[in-house]
Amino acid sequence: MRMHFVSAIAAVGVVCSAITASAQVSDDIVKIGVMDDMSGPYADIQGPGDVVAVKMAVEDFGGAVNGKPIEVVSGDLQNKADVGSAIARRWYDVEKVDAILGLGNSAVAIAVQGISAEKNKVAITTAAGSTALTGKSCSPTGIHWVYDTYALAKGTATAMMKQGGADSWFFLTTDYAFGHALEQDTSSIVKKNGGKVVGSVRAPLNTSDFSSFLLQAQSSKAQVIGLANAGADAVNAIKAASEFGIVAGGQKLAGLLVLITDIKSLGLNAAQGLLFTEAYYWDQNDETRAFAKRFAERHGGKPPTMFQAGIYSAAMHYLKAVKAAGTDDAPAVIAQMKKIPVNDFMTRNGSIRDDGRMMRDMYLLQAKKPSESKGPWDLMTVVATIPADDAFRPLSESECPLVKK
Repeated sequence: MRMHFVSAIAAVGVVCSAITASAQVSDDIVKIGVMDDMSGPYADIQGPGDVVAVKMAVEDFGGAVNGKPIEVVSGDLQNKADVGSAIARRWYDVEKVDAILGLGNSAVAIAVQGISAEKNKVAITTAAGSTALTGKSCSPTGIHWVYDTYALAKGTATAMMKQGGADSWFFLTTDYAFGHALEQDTSSIVKKNGGKVVGSVRAPLNTSDFSSFLLQAQSSKAQVIGLANAGADAVNAIKAASEFGIVAGGQKLAGLLVLITDIKSLGLNAAQGLLFTEAYYWDQNDETRAFAKRFAERHGGKPPTMFQAGIYSAAMHYLKAVKAAGTDDAPAVIAQMKKIPVNDFMTRNGSIRDDGRMMRDMYLLQAKKPSESKGPWDLMTVVATIPADDAFRPLSESECPLVKK
């Protein structure tokens, strides 16, 4: 009897040792890579500000998880899939990075999410927007955190069509995965609401002269010109449209991805009245203002964009999951990320679906009139809250092979 008891104790010890061995942090360090556009057309809305936000999250978490230090590295994806893929492979194979966050270009994000699944690593896209990330290109170790092109299209196009005078659309689209997805998703929403798409034109990323593209849009006689672009491209297109007298001539502009830094660059004289959809605005409540104040102190006085706020949120949730799992092993961490509700200064009761889509409320915003602004960054007002289930594509319509039909 005693021998059986001793054997049982020994067996328990072996099992416990096995569990302890598996529940470890690889290389005794949790390493997060921030990969974004650090120097191109999207640098102002993600890039260096995303690095600031992740470092803030690490500091707020205490600098360590389960006694293991946390390190942050960063890289410039240069808006090229081959460059982003090369960085990801080097980080995973040589530098032992555990998770990549940011991925502010859809073509790069799709490629890196695939590599991350291959390497059994975590990829959290916070700045790219293509719905393919939770559709055909979904991944068991990938999460799409802040927004996507469907949510932008649903919020902005629906609001403009409800206002009236927005039944015909022409798209000026940035020519890569993000722009294509944004045009496709917005076109679908327009048609569902009884409108029509009369044409489109595609412009290369980082275009400086939009004259020929806007002339085509103007000559289409469409009631709305949908700008399926972002960052410097969106700013330059809106400025050029103002110079061409497009709005004065009766056509409307739909900025399908507009952020606070874009409104600041445009100025309220040019931007006033512009409707757009976002996941965060710094002046929503005391919590959003408190985070914005801390961030601005580290980032040249600028409040965070939704990408920069979002990557902080994603980094904190990732670290909470590593702590709960007791390991940085990707499947265990992803399981915990899906188990733990997302509650922070920008998200209430968020959750992560089987396809990797993080479900959160979105907001319809409008640029203020110059007379309404009370400060240099008092640029927008929240017009409406769009509940998560209304903002994002229903799971029943998902093309993700991980979703059970």
